[in-house]
Amino acid sequence: MNKTENSDWPAGIKRTKQREQVFSILTKSDGPLSAMDICSLTQKDGNAVWLSTVYRILELFTQKALVVKTSMQQNDMAVYELNRHDHKHYAVCVGCNKIIPIENCPIERFIPEISDSGFHVLGHKMELFGYCRECDLKHR
Repeated sequence: MNKTENSDWPAGIKRTKQREQVFSILTKSDGPLSAMDICSLTQKDGNAVWLSTVYRILELFTQKALVVKTSMQQNDMAVYELNRHDHKHYAVCVGCNKIIPIENCPIERFIPEISDSGFHVLGHKMELFGYCRECDLKHR
């Protein structure tokens, strides 16, 4: 990997070849990726990183808030994407596991009624589950 390519290496994270690979893959991705996806992409680069190592790297990146982890409840899988500090939600196809970005946040203006009146909401996550267009046609 070209050193200038990752001149914005995150502070507080030791730089290793494997971490650089995972960081580069996440930087180039347009959407969330599973650990398996990332592992496969390292193999295509010719410098395969073991799946267990990818998981450890993703856990570290998540702890350091470099990566956002989203758990897909219907199949116990998680996907990861670089934390670009964008507010995003996804719809997940239960047929093919396709992840589709939601263009707006339906709960952006929602004010929850919480019994602890001093509770300060910092954020939220929302996932919708259903069938994408192709899978919906198969299930009709």
